[in-house]
Amino acid sequence: MMIPDKEPLVRYFHQLRSRYGETDKMGYVYYGRYLEYFETARTEMIRSFGLSYRELEEHGIMLPVIHSEIVYKEPIFYDELMEIEVLVFDVPSVRLDTFYRIWTADRSRMHTLGRVTLVFTDLNTRRPIRCPKNFIDAMMNTSH
Repeated sequence: MMIPDKEPLVRYFHQLRSRYGETDKMGYVYYGRYLEYFETARTEMIRSFGLSYRELEEHGIMLPVIHSEIVYKEPIFYDELMEIEVLVFDVPSVRLDTFYRIWTADRSRMHTLGRVTLVFTDLNTRRPIRCPKNFIDAMMNTSH
């Protein structure tokens, strides 16, 4: 999985601290938690646009995940402060492609890379639709 080699349209940072209940017997953050971390950061990125998932749903739009990839480079342990970087490289049409990098404060190397693709969907028909203009406008008018 490669993160595009170009300047992103959006670069958003969100901090989270790993919790004890998120770790496995080895003391590592359990691999399945990373998609939750991505979702939390993505939700806050959209909120930074002045929108929310709730508002999208109230307007009949859903954003289900249709594809995800994760590359685990180094484990994250209990109580580590994570910096989650969310990147968007292309103006969304029907799909919203988001890319992720996770770092921790006390290490100089990246821990995790990820990609999540979502599709704008009509709440009633469950059919793909074009990204709403207000989403694109909000995304493009927010400096990150």
